[in-house]
Amino acid sequence: MNRHNVARIYTNENFPQQAVERLRLLGHDVETSHDAGNSGCAMPDESVLDYAIRCQRVVVTLNRRHFVALHAKHPDHWGIVVCSFDPDFNGLAGRIHGVLSGIGEHRNCLLRINRPG
Repeated sequence: MNRHNVARIYTNENFPQQAVERLRLLGHDVETSHDAGNSGCAMPDESVLDYAIRCQRVVVTLNRRHFVALHAKHPDHWGIVVCSFDPDFNGLAGRIHGVLSGIGEHRNCLLRINRPG
């Protein structure tokens, strides 16, 4: 993957750290809510999206229902990736990587990553 396809990602508290580490190994610039000092604050989803917008990062989350609704209310963002939970964290990260590196521009996009099967 070349540097052009590297995504700037922000993950909220519910996203698994093992998948974060794999995304980093795949070359993505990933900031977690913990890295940003936002963990343990019960940060509202709208604030998570606002933070990601200010930092020009794609939100990656397992909180599908709320972020799909936020995308409908606030479609101007750097991208939202909603994922179904998958205990295969490497597989989850690989699917996210494949989608983000495959589409080129993800600004204002809502992308869905589903567990296989």
